[in-house]
Amino acid sequence: MATVELTKENFEGIVNSNDTVVVDFWASWCGSCRSFAPVFDNTSEKFPDVVFAKVDTEAQQELAASFNIMSIPTLMIARERVVLFNQSGALPESALVNLVEKIVSLDMEEIHRQVLAEQNGNS
Repeated sequence: MATVELTKENFEGIVNSNDTVVVDFWASWCGSCRSFAPVFDNTSEKFPDVVFAKVDTEAQQELAASFNIMSIPTLMIARERVVLFNQSGALPESALVNLVEKIVSLDMEEIHRQVLAEQNGNS
């Protein structure tokens, strides 16, 4: 599956309408981002049911700021609208594949219970 470009206009719709979304926050001037791009694209081909998306932090500064992106590349993975992974730095392909496999296999009922418990404990 080809990667999708995320903007502040389509971000919420894509995340809300797909089970798992892997997001790469990047910029064209970033050497590590350019090196990571083929890894991201190759991994996307292995997971046809997962949306792989990119946010150009230069063009989408407001969106990047809303996620407190301080360095790039930053990888974020959301499943069922819950952010389960958010880390800066490029990953080797094997690590990214393993990470996506783990996220896809998580028991989301348990995750949602934990999120609800945290929200109730913090209110």
